[in-house]
Amino acid sequence: MENNRWGRRIRAFRKLKAMKQLDFAHKIGMSTSVLGQIERGTRVPTIEQLDNMASVLHIEVEELMGETNS
Repeated sequence: MENNRWGRRIRAFRKLKAMKQLDFAHKIGMSTSVLGQIERGTRVPTIEQLDNMASVLHIEVEELMGETNS
């Protein structure tokens, strides 16, 4: 499932930045419950949420979603 792959990537980038789920959720204006659902692939993030996540992680949305080779 595509959502699960995206969720794993979001979690991996968050962990690479040494951010706890609670801290990351707070910075992107999201509850930990919703973020957990996204990371597990049971919920699809909106474009705005993806943009916020990428911004906080200091990466491009395309990189977050695995659309680049970097």
